Amino acid sequence: MSVSWVEADWPAPGGVRALCTFRTGGVSAAPYGSLNLGCHVGDAPAAVAENRRRLRTAAGLPAEPKWLEQVHGAQVADLDAETEPGGTGRMGPADAAFTRRPGRVCAILTADCLPLLLAAESGDLVAAAHAGWRGLAGGVIEAAVAAVTKAGAAPPGKLLAWLGPAIGPRQFEIGAEVREALLAGDPGAEAAFAPNARGRFMADLGMLARRRLEACGVDRIYGGGECTFDAADRYFSYRRDGVTGRQAALIWLETR
Repeated sequence: MSVSWVEADWPAPGGVRALCTFRTGGVSAAPYGSLNLGCHVGDAPAAVAENRRRLRTAAGLPAEPKWLEQVHGAQVADLDAETEPGGTGRMGPADAAFTRRPGRVCAILTADCLPLLLAAESGDLVAAAHAGWRGLAGGVIEAAVAAVTKAGAAPPGKLLAWLGPAIGPRQFEIGAEVREALLAGDPGAEAAFAPNARGRFMADLGMLARRRLEACGVDRIYGGGECTFDAADRYFSYRRDGVTGRQAALIWLETR
């Protein structure tokens, strides 16, 4: 089976490419089968390197993605400030990144957390963020939007957002302490949490992300709704499998 992915379904300007990989088409053995793109989960380094090579070839990437050292925080990396444009090592720690330069690929690794992609309607900036519950509570969306705005590419109202595959509200169970942490930064988000029979809550990451984007002034929001936990044939899921691989959400500006 070949490397494949879902393309972001949004009205991004020409020259913006955005996708999220499926788990198939790689060489990793179980439990990382088969296109694991994360080098931090215990998989054989040679397998991860081959998987990344296959992805780059299949998707026609202009360069090796800038893999972040993700820590469930809110730090945003400016990929244009990197001193070695051809470097392939991990950057960070950071859980979001942006670039205004064609040919630099923003990348977010997930296995249930929400990958969030941003593009300026002017077509001259793209960004990506890793928005699990810790990142949401810590303000990663607000930090990413603020960084893009500070870079001068576009005010929030001129941004488009795409929500990639993530664990859905029928599967994402949390405790009261996580709910409180998320409500602390968005007190009006009670509708994103449904109490269950175990005295805990089912949380809607997509709704929480949309609310925070809208609060930042980003109102053109697309995607969402595809559950990584339920789609075992397409996506890795930490909540479902424990030890598992990582898929990647990528966004870049094509070189002209």
